[in-house]
Amino acid sequence: MSRPPVFDADFARQFEELLRWRRDVRRFRRDAVPTELIETLLAQTGLSPSVGHAQPWRWIAVSEPAQRAAVQESFSRCNADALASYDGERAALYARLKLEGLREAPVQFAVFCDHGTARGHGLGRRTMPEMLDYSVVAAITQFWLSARVHGLGVGWVSILDPGEIAKVLKAPPDWKLVAYLCVGWPEEECDEPELVRAGWERG
Repeated sequence: MSRPPVFDADFARQFEELLRWRRDVRRFRRDAVPTELIETLLAQTGLSPSVGHAQPWRWIAVSEPAQRAAVQESFSRCNADALASYDGERAALYARLKLEGLREAPVQFAVFCDHGTARGHGLGRRTMPEMLDYSVVAAITQFWLSARVHGLGVGWVSILDPGEIAKVLKAPPDWKLVAYLCVGWPEEECDEPELVRAGWERG
């Protein structure tokens, strides 16, 4: 058995900076991302914890124009519904927010949880079956941090109809959409969340 590494104070400070600068990115450059880098990041998700070591995450790359157009249409419909739920100044502020990078991000993934997986033999999820979904969220977080180490930005788009996305991507019926991710080089970087800068929480 190999000896565990020792993480010194300098590493701890860098890690805190990584957490601070990990932001939900919506503004991307259109520059391509090397395939090898994406493959490395996806491989690193295998190091993420999962209930019963089930590793239930299923990443589908969304690259075909027709698929991306369908995702954008789903966002537009869902976003219009969300806007209609606000009124007054809150509605005006919501309308000004940029909440996705679907047209710009060069790499996009739909991340599903495989609820039908036999891996793990059900360990740890008889009483809390939602642990499968949480395992996928943990893997996404690990991917997000790893991407930031390499200067990549990640945006999590949740204003979508999960059923529509699953149908467009022909996902198996026992796969549940957990996240739609936009990945690419950010136009700008900031250690403050964009919604905070926009004043979404004020008032």
